[in-house]
Amino acid sequence: MKKFLALFLVLALMVPCFAFAEATPKLALVTDVGTIDDESFNQACWQAVEAYAKANNIEYTYYQPTADTTDARLVKIDQAVNEGATVIVMPGYLFGATLVTCMEDYPEVTFIAVDVAAGDLTLDYATFVEPAANTVCLTFSEEQAGYLAGYAAVKDGYTKLGFLGGMAVPAVIRYGYGFVQGADKAAAELDKQIEINYTYGGQFQGSPEITAKMEGWYQGGTEIVFACGGGIYTSAVEAANKYNAKVIGVDVDQYYIDECIVTSAMKGLQNVTETVLTEYFAGNWANYSGQIKNYSLQEGEYVGLPTAEGSWRFNSFTVEEYNVIHDAVKNGEVVVSNDTENAPAVTNSTVNYIQ
Repeated sequence: MKKFLALFLVLALMVPCFAFAEATPKLALVTDVGTIDDESFNQACWQAVEAYAKANNIEYTYYQPTADTTDARLVKIDQAVNEGATVIVMPGYLFGATLVTCMEDYPEVTFIAVDVAAGDLTLDYATFVEPAANTVCLTFSEEQAGYLAGYAAVKDGYTKLGFLGGMAVPAVIRYGYGFVQGADKAAAELDKQIEINYTYGGQFQGSPEITAKMEGWYQGGTEIVFACGGGIYTSAVEAANKYNAKVIGVDVDQYYIDECIVTSAMKGLQNVTETVLTEYFAGNWANYSGQIKNYSLQEGEYVGLPTAEGSWRFNSFTVEEYNVIHDAVKNGEVVVSNDTENAPAVTNSTVNYIQ
């Protein structure tokens, strides 16, 4: 009897240890400068966290930094961890510097960084680090999505195009240079000359100044603008509606925002995030641990244009025609340059790079 009681006491004392070692999983998302309803980047990643957590009965929440600084993001990471987060999703390149610190400070927490590339993992842009074993960085071939959008727009009859980027970071540049390449390719096939106005707004939200610039473009004959950079689309849409012009959305299918949005150059933010969460909880983290993984058409349907009936607002360019160029990019027949240092060479386009 004494032996039984002694064994019972030992097991009773061990229970808290086992419970601590197998902590209940909790998902968290920390936003960048946007909100979870920004109709773009943060929202897509939040929808992934929410969908996976609900389907698998996992606790989840989000945190929004109070300022656009690394310190403010670290405060929310600290809060998330202190409140039990075991997996944290970070959307956007702004988390690069944050990761450098937090992935080492919290080795027991798993970090999924969406759209954070090798060049973002630095504090001073002089010294760069690799993702730690508890971290994966996910990137996309935005140049392919931009190419398809530019190609489709010109094939649909637009000859005066615009590109309005947010900040001139690699992902935005890839979108823009891909757009130019695709538009020029279509113009060459049609044997016509086109014109492209190209600029960066220096921010990821609209403003009266950017709206005024877009009004100037549309008034000057620009027919359609690829608005690429978070909430900066609001300026393009406002100006387009004033001049009965058109807009191309970005990152997610933005057709529902306004009738002037003809299509969107998308990347699979939600499905990639859900894929990695599924793999993590299935015990396959070794396939992602410490890696920077890129997703293009070669890996699957991770970039491209929406083809749903409600989203397809081209006048003459058809889904069947789109599938032809989509497949040509997918199988490598068409190679889109991802060079962000040099503007793409063109043959049938005049590109006006505007400060």
